[in-house]
Amino acid sequence: MNARVVSINISDRKGVRKKPVEEVELRENFGISGDAHASSEWHRQVSLLAMESIRKMKDMGLDVGPGDFAENITTEGIDLLSLPIGTRLLIGGRVEVEVSQIGKECHSRCSIYYQAGDCVMPKEGIFVRVLRGGKIKIGDPIEIKGTEMISLAIITLSDKGSKGEREDLSGQTIRELVSTMGMTVKHYEIIPDERDILKERLLRLSREVDLILTTGGTGLAPRDITPDVTLEVIDREIPGIAEAMRMEGLKKTARAMLSRAVAGVKGQCLIVNLPGSPKAVREGLEAIMEVIPHAVEKIKGSEEECAR
Repeated sequence: MNARVVSINISDRKGVRKKPVEEVELRENFGISGDAHASSEWHRQVSLLAMESIRKMKDMGLDVGPGDFAENITTEGIDLLSLPIGTRLLIGGRVEVEVSQIGKECHSRCSIYYQAGDCVMPKEGIFVRVLRGGKIKIGDPIEIKGTEMISLAIITLSDKGSKGEREDLSGQTIRELVSTMGMTVKHYEIIPDERDILKERLLRLSREVDLILTTGGTGLAPRDITPDVTLEVIDREIPGIAEAMRMEGLKKTARAMLSRAVAGVKGQCLIVNLPGSPKAVREGLEAIMEVIPHAVEKIKGSEEECAR
């Protein structure tokens, strides 16, 4: 079955079922005109849910249909959950959107849950931002726009880990998170906190991959040298990436301000220092993961505007 739009749904309030319409206009970096979820201030501008997911709810005896789970676009014939973050879709041959989030966390049961008896959206819905606007209508085809996988190297800094005395949970956390982002891990290694070893790895790998993520060695201990070596290697610093991670960490602990992590560009490679603990790695990477594909594109020479 060819992928297509089977329903378009909007509402003027959040947290309620949406009403189907025949046609809408998607506005660049905003969302659907007239829909309460549209905003240039966040990345969940348009929501998608598969008709296949809704049918599962119907099979459970629920009287539900398109729009009942507050999705903007109900699709058919495309496995939405298999699309990594950064995947671009063409709707109706012209409108272009980019996957920005897969599923969501519901902190409380909304009216949709109580009206429908369950809510599949948090588990099987996806969200996109609008890259190129235009009108779409029911029946429009949906195509996956071809994109190259981002190649990645993971370097864990740990004296004990390099000797096999400690399991690398932080490196495993990075692998888990990037598996949803359309990346392929080309290199993974645990090395001791040694300046010369890290510098050699960063210089060599920056010529081989699009992105290097380091974990560990970003604090104040005498052997925490990751940011210092990274600053020696990079051509240009990107302060906002490290600032975003520290801001996210400060929501949990004041100690996040002690992180000296940096991010920057070496040649055509993006290098980002992540903290050492698995929990901090997850929080930091989740804070920046939506901008990584765009950053890599810009570093490699894309002329696409940052302010869409």
